[in-house]
Amino acid sequence: MSSLRVLIAGGGTGGHIIPALAVARELVARHSAEVLFVGTSRGMEIRLVPEAGFNLRLIEAGPLKNVSLATRLRTLLRLPKSISDCKALIRQFQPNVVFGVGGYASGPAMAAALQLKVPTMAFEPNAMPGLANRLVGKKVQAAAVNFPAAVKWFNNCEVTGIPVRPEFFHLRAPLGAAPHLLVFGGSQGARIFNNHLPMVISALLGRVPGLTVLHQSGVRHLEQTEAAYTAGGADPFRWEVKPFLDDMPVRFAAAHLIMARSGASTVAELAAAGKPSLLVPFAASADEHQKRNAEAMVDAGAAVMLQEPDLDVPGKLLTALASLLNDPAGLSRMAAAARTQAHPDAAERIADRLAELGQEKASQIHTS
Repeated sequence: MSSLRVLIAGGGTGGHIIPALAVARELVARHSAEVLFVGTSRGMEIRLVPEAGFNLRLIEAGPLKNVSLATRLRTLLRLPKSISDCKALIRQFQPNVVFGVGGYASGPAMAAALQLKVPTMAFEPNAMPGLANRLVGKKVQAAAVNFPAAVKWFNNCEVTGIPVRPEFFHLRAPLGAAPHLLVFGGSQGARIFNNHLPMVISALLGRVPGLTVLHQSGVRHLEQTEAAYTAGGADPFRWEVKPFLDDMPVRFAAAHLIMARSGASTVAELAAAGKPSLLVPFAASADEHQKRNAEAMVDAGAAVMLQEPDLDVPGKLLTALASLLNDPAGLSRMAAAARTQAHPDAAERIADRLAELGQEKASQIHTS
């Protein structure tokens, strides 16, 4: 059995679990660590963690922010049991360190670790930390963040960037001169994209010679989005709607421009891949996380931002896309700017810091 055991707590969205998996792989590769994930049955970890070859334990935990009072009360009433379950799991697994990555399971697991005096490290991808991280930030032994603005919320904090799958840093340039547009709004799709892209697709294909479009709609919205594209009258050989894209690095590689939301992980992947983007922040994101992320990419010269109300202005989305896609030199400049925002060693740095914390704990046990 490995001498380093790491409990990774959290999940929910791909933005939480994909960076966590990148760190887990580095922990195994660099430190021969034994890694156990703890999450909930309602998050993407239920599928992604076992697929990646890691063990997952589930607890009951729910949301506290941006939910109804009834939902918040249910979560608070369940919280003592969630923490108790995490304590039992920690006693059983005996981790040297607990790594909280955000999401429903992160708060109870971090609270349990702090109560049991197990070293803890927090990860925060956004400029404004989530509620759980704001509550525990000054109590953890270490923290890793993506934006300097988040440093003040944590003890012993380091700006590492967001761990991104290594494939994103080694993509080939798109084949051919004809532009290709990738549209996606996260793993569930973005309804605003599904509604607005079909309305402009025919005119866009007319303005951009040779353009092809791949649009991820989300599983629930596939038929409706396909029907809207068809109703738009555009050449069906130049667009394709997919419910979900598993091979995202491959899809990024083929794209000359990417239209996306601006969640922290998406922005990190765009930077790693060196891809120019048209970003539309999710207006309801807590503390305007997505708008702040998009603004950072715009300030770097790597992206153009439209806000959700802009998509309702006739011609605005069409003009923005056509202008970008018809300017190969401009896209090249944006691509170079995107690469300046990348952190290729984020996963390694976080894994090494976790190993240091775990070794400190082991040393204390042996010398006590």
